[in-house]
Amino acid sequence: VQLQASGGGLAQAGGSLRLSCAASGSINSINVMGWYRQAPGKQRELAASVTRGGIIDYAGSVKGRFTVSRDNAKGTVDLQMNSLKPEDTATYYCKAEAYQGSRLVPYWGQGTLVTVSS
Repeated sequence: VQLQASGGGLAQAGGSLRLSCAASGSINSINVMGWYRQAPGKQRELAASVTRGGIIDYAGSVKGRFTVSRDNAKGTVDLQMNSLKPEDTATYYCKAEAYQGSRLVPYWGQGTLVTVSS
């Protein structure tokens, strides 16, 4: 599985950005897809994820502002980010967990930088 992320950039506080991630390869083996983020000097953390069956998980800090959506047939996952705050500034990474036999293997896309100015 390969992941190609796009989107991100610069936004003002209160603004919106959209991130997109497209998987290629064995997309039918993917269980969970989602977005993680890593701010400078901090650990990578979950922003939002969605299972193949549509179960969604959000970090508390983004709930109500971010919306994750997924298209299983296309192997895509998007993150709509509204009401952005300076603390949302981070490098965002797309992640997929795919089955190889009975094992779930993580795959990461390249990071895309989101900068929110106050």
